Amino acid sequence: MRACYPLTTVTFAVTTKTLNAGTALVLSIIAMTIVIVTSNILVRVPINDWLTWGTLTFPFAFVITDLMNRYFGVIKARQLVYMGFAIGIAASLLIGFFLGEPADIRIALASGTAFLISQLMDVSVFDKLRSKQWWVAPFTSSVISTVFDTFLFYALAFVGTGLVWQQWAVGDLGVKWLVALVALIPYGLLTSRIRAGDAISS
Repeated sequence: MRACYPLTTVTFAVTTKTLNAGTALVLSIIAMTIVIVTSNILVRVPINDWLTWGTLTFPFAFVITDLMNRYFGVIKARQLVYMGFAIGIAASLLIGFFLGEPADIRIALASGTAFLISQLMDVSVFDKLRSKQWWVAPFTSSVISTVFDTFLFYALAFVGTGLVWQQWAVGDLGVKWLVALVALIPYGLLTSRIRAGDAISS
């Protein structure tokens, strides 16, 4: 399942007092679906022997989940993961069907499996670390969960195809860790804006 700051910003750049959990969940599902579908398409387009374009888009799924987890809790974050998983699989299969490319089914299923396992892990790790400094939970949960996501996805999607998936997986993981670090910037800005908005409203 392999989009972007504007949608994440639309989803969370308001205070928790003016955005209820239901609305946040719907907006987050829309953003998550765009990330998943876009990444499923771009993962088939290599940049070089080590990377695909999907590597650059998929890590933002973890930013969306982490923001939901931070402000609306584990239950809502898991609901987001389940809905993102179902919608992402359905959308990816439909894309493959209309393009007449059966190979997309394997990619969609591999992506869905890796997504579900890694995102649920991300939610759990984030929750255990939420009381730490603001950057610890999102960064640590992303670093750990992307290891499982990367190797599950590439193994399930490309073993036996003759493609250099091992190289892609290594390159993919390195970029995901870099993106996880960079993503702390918008995450920090958005959480600061929400905290500031809540303070003003109080």
